[in-house]
Amino acid sequence: MTMSNHLGQIISTLITVLFALTVIVVRTRGSNKPVNAKKILIPPLGMSTGFLMFLAPETRDPWLYAGLAFAAGVVLSYPLILTSKMHIVDGEIRLRRSKGFPLILLGLLALRIALHQYVEEYVTIIQTGSLFFILAFGMILPWRIAMFLRYRRLVRELKADRRRATAEEASPSAALRVRREPVK
Repeated sequence: MTMSNHLGQIISTLITVLFALTVIVVRTRGSNKPVNAKKILIPPLGMSTGFLMFLAPETRDPWLYAGLAFAAGVVLSYPLILTSKMHIVDGEIRLRRSKGFPLILLGLLALRIALHQYVEEYVTIIQTGSLFFILAFGMILPWRIAMFLRYRRLVRELKADRRRATAEEASPSAALRVRREPVK
């Protein structure tokens, strides 16, 4: 039994919408928890296993199409990079919630759905899926690299602040300040 192309596209779109909404919920909840290098780097590493799909010959795209899909992903990662801000709260690095992030994700989803029909005119539905995977990887890789670089900068700031605080506590002037405080 074969599924019609139209039904396949509807199911694919519904799954994509479900995944996008899941990402929005996870990212919203994630801003309440501290960030670490693993949380930033594991998603693109985990996603990279998807390249195993190219072992199947029917998923292989022309190199030009794959390159254009990746380049489009890199360009589309820019809004994600701009809206992913981190800050230090109580000595922990956290993502700052962005009101624009869900809108950007929904906009990217709408663009994906609109482009899907167009791209499918030139390649098979399986190749269309593989091109959109490459596009998604092209988005997540620079986004997560930018997040990781910001994270490392904040880690260095935290370490410098801790060293400064330790040095101030150990200095003779800090001891004098402590002695001068009135006894209660």
